[in-house]
Amino acid sequence: MNVILENQSWKSIPPMALVLVPTGSIEQHGPHLPLNTDTIIAETVAKGVAERYQKNFPSNAVFVAPPVQYGASGEHQEFPGTISIGHQALQEMLIEMVRSISTWANHIVFINGHGGNQLAIANAVTQMIHEGHKVSWAPCSTPGGDAHAGATETSLMLAIAPERVQLSQIESGNLATLQSLMPEITEKGIRAVSPTGILGDPTLATSSSGKELIETMVSDVFERIIAGVLNASGCLQRSTQELDSR
Repeated sequence: MNVILENQSWKSIPPMALVLVPTGSIEQHGPHLPLNTDTIIAETVAKGVAERYQKNFPSNAVFVAPPVQYGASGEHQEFPGTISIGHQALQEMLIEMVRSISTWANHIVFINGHGGNQLAIANAVTQMIHEGHKVSWAPCSTPGGDAHAGATETSLMLAIAPERVQLSQIESGNLATLQSLMPEITEKGIRAVSPTGILGDPTLATSSSGKELIETMVSDVFERIIAGVLNASGCLQRSTQELDSR
């Protein structure tokens, strides 16, 4: 079965399907990565999860919906090309999506590739759970990775779409920890701490590292879906032990 939802006819959609919805952004990712980097990563992970789910549960239907490309990216607004719809608009859109998809699907999982979307996703998911919908979300997380347009995201893009990476434009960015930069970012935006928009060092990126990161993220999200454990924000956890530790 083809897992791409938009390629289906309505008669080919069986009941009780699992629908994965990638959520990303259109925002600057330094001078070397495309504006839709977060969306590309989220969609790649969602497709990988769907294929693994289909392989392990061939009798269960799974589809990847078209990605939500516009997100909450206000911190990047000083850079040309960024299109942010803000937390409230994103939240309302996700709520209406869940209400619509729930009329024909069994479970909806948002696969999030942009950290700035998390508040809106968590608010939308918890409200929809309260309304009785089966919905959850999971991050495309890379523990230990750098913050933005650095080695992590550049490695991922070198593995997914190397033709989209402008190698001649790669340079090191602000190497301070995100935690130390957050107060200024919150007040003034990313450009105040990094004129190039890079937080991290993309010169360290490799395609092989990106392939490993993709596999790690796909495995992580798949395991979260199978475990089916939610925290207070509706985020899928790998186990009840992980939930207890937070």
